[in-house]
Amino acid sequence: MEETKKHIVLARKYRPQNFKDLVGQNLLVEIITSAITNDKLAHAYVLTGVRGVGKTTTARIIAMSINCQKREIKNSDPCGECDSCKSIRLDSNLDVIEMDAASNTGVDDVREIIDNVKYKPIISKYKIFIIDEVHMLSKQAFNGLLKTLEEPPRSLKFILATTEVRKIPVTILSRCQRFDLKRVNNEMIFQHLRKISNIEKGKISDDALNLIAKSSEGSVRDAISLLDRALISQSIKDSKIIEEQDVRKMLGLADKSKVINLLKEVLSGNENEALKILRELINNGIDAKNFLNDILEVLYLFS
Repeated sequence: MEETKKHIVLARKYRPQNFKDLVGQNLLVEIITSAITNDKLAHAYVLTGVRGVGKTTTARIIAMSINCQKREIKNSDPCGECDSCKSIRLDSNLDVIEMDAASNTGVDDVREIIDNVKYKPIISKYKIFIIDEVHMLSKQAFNGLLKTLEEPPRSLKFILATTEVRKIPVTILSRCQRFDLKRVNNEMIFQHLRKISNIEKGKISDDALNLIAKSSEGSVRDAISLLDRALISQSIKDSKIIEEQDVRKMLGLADKSKVINLLKEVLSGNENEALKILRELINNGIDAKNFLNDILEVLYLFS
């Protein structure tokens, strides 16, 4: 019997594999690619920004690029086909070590890195440590890392990723090159979602995609995950086109007309009618945070 094709979530399937695929981070891409092609890499980078804007993805692309065995000198993008690129993508490269500081916070965890620093790369040009959520490290762990960051071997690179850059000691930040990844604007996310939905042959309206882009709050990963949910619900509904109203129900967002009616009744002093509409919205599973955002948006339009 033929094996069923395994489903890959869209956020993983469409994770960027080179710099040109990064969405909305043009300044970062310009500086990093220039550093790579001119061989002017810093020994340590700090990538900071909200969730889902591409911090860990950027770290992996940098690692793939500078260790790529077939990359042309004046091209910053990794080939994606050599053994080094493939092993980094599969998280099996012995010279590229990823560590989640959220679950490895102690000085003993950092000591393992320091001990590892003594050894040269096994198969790659650089040994690279990617530390995600680095702000979660303890004070002792940061102190243990400090000396290594100050005088690292030429073949060693650190890439630190965080959503809370203010929690990182200044002594660490001063030894790293910092990049702030921005929230991606709605139009860029919308175009990216439309591209993915076309490839996936998904039947979803532009209004629905716009709502998903807006609800993602600048996070590309969140937007793609929401698109994934919407397209799965489409398959349940016999290929019916997903409209804005369907996405509103999926996300627990209020129908704009009901929000306007609610405000109308409130401003008219019709307490009972206003409470009736509010109870209906609550019974439909509206999310409190999204509801307040909708109220503020309508008030802004009327101001």
